[in-house]
Amino acid sequence: MKTQIDHLVVVARTLELGVQWCEAKMGITPGPGGEHALYGTHNRLFKIATPAFPMAYLEIIAINPGAARAAQAPQRRWFDMDDAALQAAVADAPRLVSFVVNTTDIQAARSALTAQGIDRGPVLQASRHTRRGLLSWQITVRADGQRLFNGALPTLIQWGKADDAEPMRLHPRNSLPRSGVTLQGIAVTHPTAGKLQAAYEVIGLTGIALENGPANICATLHTPKGVVKLDSGGI
Repeated sequence: MKTQIDHLVVVARTLELGVQWCEAKMGITPGPGGEHALYGTHNRLFKIATPAFPMAYLEIIAINPGAARAAQAPQRRWFDMDDAALQAAVADAPRLVSFVVNTTDIQAARSALTAQGIDRGPVLQASRHTRRGLLSWQITVRADGQRLFNGALPTLIQWGKADDAEPMRLHPRNSLPRSGVTLQGIAVTHPTAGKLQAAYEVIGLTGIALENGPANICATLHTPKGVVKLDSGGI
């Protein structure tokens, strides 16, 4: 099983505010994203890849006020976006809330976490339309939408459908130009760092600095405005 950082998740109160925040904080305008009909959300994206994090991009995501929720839509959106505490935290400014890792075997990774007593949620098939075709992926989302460990336990993703022979062909990274922003590192502190470390190890995730302490995810980025640190603040 090979697992690596896929993308950072920044939640904004509205997508327009997310774009304004990105321009002011990092000096770039995020690229186009799309809509997620199942969850009633939409996003903007930009590449932050480096040799150490070759697949990495940043997602700014918000609830889409114009979206009609599908009849089969879950009661709770992903990434705790319906949680009152999270909504209060992003009311004034967008915030880093979690990250996603891509894996070559999402079912095996999920089972490995289950064996650790962690319910990462079922594997769901998701998709959205892009200018290059239908972008499909498999992703773990709990029915209650919870991120777990204050967002420090990553969501699992595997690009493509279950039977896709070229799962990475339409990865967002492939259609995003260089943004001028690069990911230099991710550092996590958490009161249960030992349990988190064991979870990272069983899914094959490396390259994240993890220490015991107050809950926080800190992503360090090089940007046109200099070094920027994004903190989750334990939300």
